[in-house]
Amino acid sequence: MCRRLSLLVVFALLLSVPVLAEELSQQVTRLVEADDADGLRVLGDEAITSMVWLYELSEEPERIHLANLFYKMGVRSQEAERALIRDFHSGNVELRLAVQYALGRVSDDPMVIETLLYTLENDRDPLIRDKAACALAYDQIHLDAKQKVRVYEGLIAALENPKIQVRAVSIQALSILTGQTKGFNALYPEDRRERSIAMWQQWLEEYRAKL
Repeated sequence: MCRRLSLLVVFALLLSVPVLAEELSQQVTRLVEADDADGLRVLGDEAITSMVWLYELSEEPERIHLANLFYKMGVRSQEAERALIRDFHSGNVELRLAVQYALGRVSDDPMVIETLLYTLENDRDPLIRDKAACALAYDQIHLDAKQKVRVYEGLIAALENPKIQVRAVSIQALSILTGQTKGFNALYPEDRRERSIAMWQQWLEEYRAKL
């Protein structure tokens, strides 16, 4: 008798799964439409899975909205990272910027850092380069002290970039992250810039040694 009852309970629960999934999907959709990042964060991984599903099925305006929600939530998720990274080189500048900002808020993947550093130094669009520096300065919220070494290393290397704008946004990012400039100015003559870069490299070695 007890065995039969337990099997009936399990069967009833299995039948309820599609209903529960549909209710969750509807709840997530309502929260997304309301731009309620806090409500979505409370739902946890189930909400992120539904949001990723929505992202992959949506047109660009909706993907921009979802990327901004991932940014606001600030929850680490490989699912979200995989969905977002596909639009990193989108021809839609607004979508691309939303993705650049959101990636560091959902991931501590070294690939994200490398992609942002490469974009900072090499992208043809000055706006994209500028926002890559912003993403490196403000949005890598899941990195530990050792992981931050690569960010500092890449930004210090970018101080030698031939483009004035790249040098300018790189020192700005370093200043935001460390509170220092080491006297570097993107417009200074090369020999003076090199002295400051040498100071930055010394600082980086001392930072590594303390880890």
